[in-house]
Amino acid sequence: MLIALGGNAMTSPDGRAGPEDQRAAISLAMEEVAGIVASGVQVVLTHGNGPQVGNLLVKNEIAASVVPPVPLDWCGAQTQGTIGVLIMNALESSLAARGVPASRPAVLVSRTLVRADDPHFAEPSKPIGRYLPAGEAASMIEHGQTWKDMGAKGWRRVVASPEPVECLDAAAAHVLLDGGYTVVCSGGGGVPVARDPGTGALSGVEAVIDKDLTAALLGRQLGADVLLIATDVKAVMTGWGSAHERPLGAVSVAGLRELAARGEFGSGSMGPKVEAACRFAEGGGRAIITHLAAIDEALAGRAGTVVTKGDTPD
Repeated sequence: MLIALGGNAMTSPDGRAGPEDQRAAISLAMEEVAGIVASGVQVVLTHGNGPQVGNLLVKNEIAASVVPPVPLDWCGAQTQGTIGVLIMNALESSLAARGVPASRPAVLVSRTLVRADDPHFAEPSKPIGRYLPAGEAASMIEHGQTWKDMGAKGWRRVVASPEPVECLDAAAAHVLLDGGYTVVCSGGGGVPVARDPGTGALSGVEAVIDKDLTAALLGRQLGADVLLIATDVKAVMTGWGSAHERPLGAVSVAGLRELAARGEFGSGSMGPKVEAACRFAEGGGRAIITHLAAIDEALAGRAGTVVTKGDTPD
């Protein structure tokens, strides 16, 4: 099973992302994950890193007049390491408490390949970080960043969000799984890299890859049976916020894509999760979107949105 943890699993309920907030939130999440590992399921974890990268961007901005800002691929690698260590410590403790010390966690700082000519690079549109006054944004623009005037709120940085092509370190994850490890891989969508069209050499790029789309890709590369996208609701909802709001249970890829085409899911919230679930299920696996605390119920078919390739989901 590949479990994609949402950003809510990494911060306090009110969104705070201080070190103690993150430790506490991750410890709670790993209690749920440990239960799955203890049942004998092989688990790979991916995770979001939005709040953590946001913290690094603030540090970049404050220190820009003293040291050059670090690029986004560096931010991704740093947060993979930081979050990964927190997950390892918490999961190891939870497993030991359940009497499963032999199932060791391991963290893989890992890269995701994108195309150098991906059209998203021509028109960066993914907003990241905080809003700044025009003067402060101008100093970051001088460092080569792209910022846009967002009106009354101020200026905000925008970057490319290219399509993930390949999880380059999936083979290493395979080796770790075969060695009995619970693997943390492709955090934050993976460190974004592209190949030089002339030399074929890899280098980092200024981009943010959607973590759920990368999770679907990684799951298919690893041959996972189940992709579990853990979010802050128990199921995907249609008619969100209206009198006709209802949760989706078992649904086929075709049925879910039809709902998406009708505009049922927001592009910045549930939309990417729905698309990731469809991509994974198209390969023959089962995708589940639900709250982390409802994992056991979802696996038993009593909760969550369960997506399969056929017209009649199991």
